[in-house]
Amino acid sequence: MSHQLQKDTIFYFLGIGGIGMSALARFFHQKGHIVMGYDKTSTPLTQQLEMEGMDITYEDDLLNLPSLLRNTPTEKIWVCYTPAIPKDGILLNWFKDQEFPMMKRSELLGKITERYQTIAVAGTHGKTTTSSLITHVLTACGFPVNAFLGGISANFQSNLVTADSHWVVVEADEFDRSFLTLSPQLAVITAVDPDHLDIYGDAKTFEQGFQAFAKKVEAGGKIWSQSSITTEWVELASNVEVLTYANGNRGNCRAENIRIEEGKFVFDYKGTVDIPNVQCGLAGVHNIENAVAAISVGLHLGCDSRAIAQAVSTFKGVSRRFERVHSDANHVVIDDYAHHPTEIKAAIASARMLFEGKKMGVIFQPHLFTRTRDFLDGFANELSKADAVILLPIYPARELPLPGVDSQSILDKILISDKKVLEKSELLEIGIPADWEVVMFLGAGDIDQLVRPICQGIQEG
Repeated sequence: MSHQLQKDTIFYFLGIGGIGMSALARFFHQKGHIVMGYDKTSTPLTQQLEMEGMDITYEDDLLNLPSLLRNTPTEKIWVCYTPAIPKDGILLNWFKDQEFPMMKRSELLGKITERYQTIAVAGTHGKTTTSSLITHVLTACGFPVNAFLGGISANFQSNLVTADSHWVVVEADEFDRSFLTLSPQLAVITAVDPDHLDIYGDAKTFEQGFQAFAKKVEAGGKIWSQSSITTEWVELASNVEVLTYANGNRGNCRAENIRIEEGKFVFDYKGTVDIPNVQCGLAGVHNIENAVAAISVGLHLGCDSRAIAQAVSTFKGVSRRFERVHSDANHVVIDDYAHHPTEIKAAIASARMLFEGKKMGVIFQPHLFTRTRDFLDGFANELSKADAVILLPIYPARELPLPGVDSQSILDKILISDKKVLEKSELLEIGIPADWEVVMFLGAGDIDQLVRPICQGIQEG
């Protein structure tokens, strides 16, 4: 990263269709840079990027490489890549061999945030919703911020928010310790449930990663930590304040008197300022905690309490975060990114609360062989709380298969009888059983591409 950004710097993104990568691509494109990229699959997101003016190829070969890249001095081209790109990728290795300036997504994000006051949201779960909610609350309260989000915010219709502001909200991704490229002034830590054990090795090392992130918060800053996190945030800068937040009677900032009114969650916020009767615009009791964190950040930055409450009530959520994609007299379809046992637990519990007495069927696509291996019992236990389960084959992403690790190994441990493994093509052919009143799509792979055709089948049905 010794090279300096110039006005005529060209950006090439390997894995441009990733949600984090596409936000960076949009940022530099909006700044007037030429932005190009590669991804293995054409999706609605990559198609949108092309409509916005970015040149994207879908073949990992040199034949389709834009001539501009061959005819421009390497120092004027920055190549950004995601760890999801295979190490033997043709384009990846060509750029390395030609000695182009190269950086991971996290490095580029860290480079950008050096210029801003940063609000970083870290945690195994809840990062995207909480960072999007913070962005919405601050913006609605007249405190404009830039934001790099890990999902498409329904309020902004984008994963990138730009503003004339020296503040930026970012997701602090724990995968491959990416969040250690950041030096935030404010941080939220939503959860430290072990994940990415293929990277970290064990739960203790995973927690140590978050401790290292907490130490990156600048002196004079503040951390809001979900109250059930048992990790002691030791060896922080001497004047970094750590506050806890939660639902119930725990935490420095908390939601009390949680109830359902007209089908929506309502709670009283207790903290440095008390705010009664806050209506949460999102389904799921876990989202109340996310709202508490966002409210706390807003109050810290001087936003009006009534304006904050109004903003929370108008938050529309994020694509694939307990997103209600279809609803009629007989069926409700929910699409959710849940790919960890804790996330599946929260999604099913929320659906049970909202659709009490309805038959619930879950379609789950496991994500990564290592995660399936590490949390096999957890996946089976949580999926057993549904009435019926369809498992899709494991989405491998960056991994090669592991012996004995497949969707059948989860299925064998699921306690309910109405369960099966289907290929994606089989599911599209068969469709959803007519008696499934609540249909939940869960997973972080490409399961979302099945949602639209399945919903169409339900409508025609």
